[in-house]
Amino acid sequence: MENLVQEAIQNVNMQAIMPSLVLSGLAMVLLMVSVFSKRGSSTHVAWLSVLALIVTGFVALTGWNNPQSGFAGSVLFDNFATFFSMICIVAAGLTILMSDDYLRRENFPVSEYYPLILFTTAGAMWMASGTDLMTIFLGLEVLSVSLYVLAGFFRHQTRSNEAGLKYFFLGAFSTGFLLYGVALLYGVTGTTKVEGIAAYVRANPDAALNTMFIAGGLLLLVGFLFKVAAAPFHMWTPDVYQGAPTPITAFMSAGPKAAAFAALMRVMIVGLDGLQSELTTLFWILAVLTMTIGNFVALSQKDLKRMLAYSSISHAGYALVGLVAWNEIGLSAILFYMLVYTFMNMGAFAVLVLIGKQGENNLNLDGIAGLGYKKPVLGVVLTIFLLSLMGIPPTAGFIGKFYMFSGAVEAGYIWLAVIGVLNSAVSLYYYLRVVVQMYFKDPAEDFSWVSINVPTAISIAISLGGVLYMGMFPNTLMQLAKLAGF
Repeated sequence: MENLVQEAIQNVNMQAIMPSLVLSGLAMVLLMVSVFSKRGSSTHVAWLSVLALIVTGFVALTGWNNPQSGFAGSVLFDNFATFFSMICIVAAGLTILMSDDYLRRENFPVSEYYPLILFTTAGAMWMASGTDLMTIFLGLEVLSVSLYVLAGFFRHQTRSNEAGLKYFFLGAFSTGFLLYGVALLYGVTGTTKVEGIAAYVRANPDAALNTMFIAGGLLLLVGFLFKVAAAPFHMWTPDVYQGAPTPITAFMSAGPKAAAFAALMRVMIVGLDGLQSELTTLFWILAVLTMTIGNFVALSQKDLKRMLAYSSISHAGYALVGLVAWNEIGLSAILFYMLVYTFMNMGAFAVLVLIGKQGENNLNLDGIAGLGYKKPVLGVVLTIFLLSLMGIPPTAGFIGKFYMFSGAVEAGYIWLAVIGVLNSAVSLYYYLRVVVQMYFKDPAEDFSWVSINVPTAISIAISLGGVLYMGMFPNTLMQLAKLAGF
């Protein structure tokens, strides 16, 4: 143990953790600013938080084609970590932009809200750059603890309290699985480093027959699958997404999910590459189960946040298709799809933020009837985001699914691609049902309370631009995704 500590001290490289360090430091400064801010005046903290994310983004981009390893190889900020860090930063920025007016509407403009989002993002970036299971765990805890608070942020609302409590208990339960898996893997391999586990697998071709090793790997996988909301570990998602503040629901569906996929990919592709044949079979089953359950349960949902929660589950299934393919196009498609999903899902939630009343009791199918006539701009924008979620060209959602399923076909998993396409067809029903309500139903409300504020409009514009640009000109970002892949 003493030798490990000495090695870590000798291999300190602050550049490897600089993006997370900068964001954490700025979050602590803003937390102090929020403490001394007058209650009800959180706007300046919101804009300072956006500025902090921009600064962190520039710091993170220094890692592109300039990998930095540190702390005895437990952290590696490479192209892969940079790409996922930028996804998390974008998701956090869009969340903050749609939050300020929302918090005032809900009579809860508390400044501490924004530093918590920054801490969550810092934890997500730490997860993406972790090459040691304990490093990944530390990032996961920083991310999770902040999200527990944010999910239950509206302490005066029963739904929000329930969301925070459920997420806390189930999240802690899944973390226990993950930690127990780490302990078992350490007991077998003698290391928690991802590369060390890979070396053990290469040196022991019969690792797949080692009961302790397999048990550790499966428990570790359970922890990650909970965070990405993959079936059968998805049961927390609808209740938490429905009860959490809408901007936080949007954030949870994008940033933390991307970070969990980053950690899952690094551990599986690098650490357990020698078990590819066994893992691809498992991921095949998980992908089909996740996308099918998500889509079919979404068919019966009338609450829009709950519908998008099941939609989020199905999209996790689509992303798992890339892990089944386990080739360049499939793995690159996961990175590309996570960015695409961030834009289209954050955009859809931003529209819901605008049209929601205080208490958000109108965010259901009946509540958006006639929106396309009363607020035509919002109707068109929400329709575009829904078309992208369906995978209709020329939106980014279509390109993302095309790359994902192409990877599966190239790897010989034609039936998986067919099942994915059929699931996309099923999703047309519940997405188009929203469009039908907006344009073919008589307005139940006049939407007089809807006012398009500048920050939320910026969030929607950025999301819309991302969806359309990546749909019509995907090559540049797909090439970047390939450079960031393994």
